[in-house]
Amino acid sequence: MTSIMECDVSGFAGAAPDFQSIKKKQQAAWSSGDYAVLGTTLQIVGEELAEAMDLRAGQRVLDIAAGNGNATLAAARRWCDVTSTDYVEALLHRGRQRAEAEGLHIDFRQADAEALPFPDEAFDAVVSTFGVMFTPDQNRSAAEMLRVLKPGGRIGLANWTPDGFIGQIFKIIGRYLPPPAGLKSPLMWGRKDWVERTLGPKASNIAAEPRHFRFHYRSAQHFLDVFRAYYGPVLKAFEALEEPSRKALALDIVDLVERFNTSEEGPIVVPAEYLEIVVTKR
Repeated sequence: MTSIMECDVSGFAGAAPDFQSIKKKQQAAWSSGDYAVLGTTLQIVGEELAEAMDLRAGQRVLDIAAGNGNATLAAARRWCDVTSTDYVEALLHRGRQRAEAEGLHIDFRQADAEALPFPDEAFDAVVSTFGVMFTPDQNRSAAEMLRVLKPGGRIGLANWTPDGFIGQIFKIIGRYLPPPAGLKSPLMWGRKDWVERTLGPKASNIAAEPRHFRFHYRSAQHFLDVFRAYYGPVLKAFEALEEPSRKALALDIVDLVERFNTSEEGPIVVPAEYLEIVVTKR
């Protein structure tokens, strides 16, 4: 299995990886389990990102790698004209269900973040929460976001940081399932310096602030059970390992949860750092 949870945030030298092959394996991973079970718990991140971007009624907003639609719903609740995209149809379906339940009118379309089916400068804003950071060809997905955004428009991102809780989970899994040679870490998107180098040449302003999302679970074991059952990349990682390694990985994750837990008794509360980014295109 190809691990999307890389341990090296500096990238790798050498020949370019086979992005198409990696993408197919990643798509299979995200299609397994049921990310929506976890995705709904992250809704506040989409709401806070919409506020940071100052999204306004009537703006054309594109959500890339939208999952089950957290940023999508946040923008639609502000009366924006929203197009929600992902390359996993099952996740788009869950987003449609949520939109229908709230009576929101949203255009859901299956699309690849590295080859968006939209004309240049078609949107006033582009958003992605914990989505576009996982594209294998990061430079291409960054270029696509800039291409479809009009001058003066804004890109809003929420990306896990290398040193935060989720970043540490990625690194743990990377020790058991090393990434393909040449594939850059998704955690690079959680570094302000990398975002500035990648998006800065076409930006008039970049604001990046560390934020924290707090995971609430009954226990460390409950956290592991949920992620192992519903979060595709973790599910696939356990499937790819032999039993001794599965047990070791489970113990490592439980130990990490307990170390990050800030609750002194009862259910756990785990702060997970992410970088909230707002880029204004020149």
